Amino acid sequence: MTKTHIFNFAVAYADTDAFGIMYHARYIEVGERARSNWSRGVIIPDGDAGFVVREVNVKYMHPLFLNDEFTVETKPVKIGAASMMIEQKFVKDGEICAIMNITIAYLGSDMRPKAIPESILNALN
Repeated sequence: MTKTHIFNFAVAYADTDAFGIMYHARYIEVGERARSNWSRGVIIPDGDAGFVVREVNVKYMHPLFLNDEFTVETKPVKIGAASMMIEQKFVKDGEICAIMNITIAYLGSDMRPKAIPESILNALN
């Protein structure tokens, strides 16, 4: 299986509510940035559409506050023929603040599920 990818982030003022707590929706945006960083350099074959998000599930455990520095630990936990489940842990000082599970599907140019090419799986390892 692939190793865990680490993405560093700090909570800015624009990420927070009036109490200085990171907005719940920002976890999804930060997770997307971490996932994009993890997959940087992966080449999608010509004629393929690539990956699309099919499902997102976030479990919030401890809030993140203004100026908190944390990491997003990204790794695939289940790889199917045409889809992949990715787990992302938001970790601050060794404490898990949230866990996000994302299912992504691989689509061909006809927007139908297609087997994930071996070249992509190898690049993600």
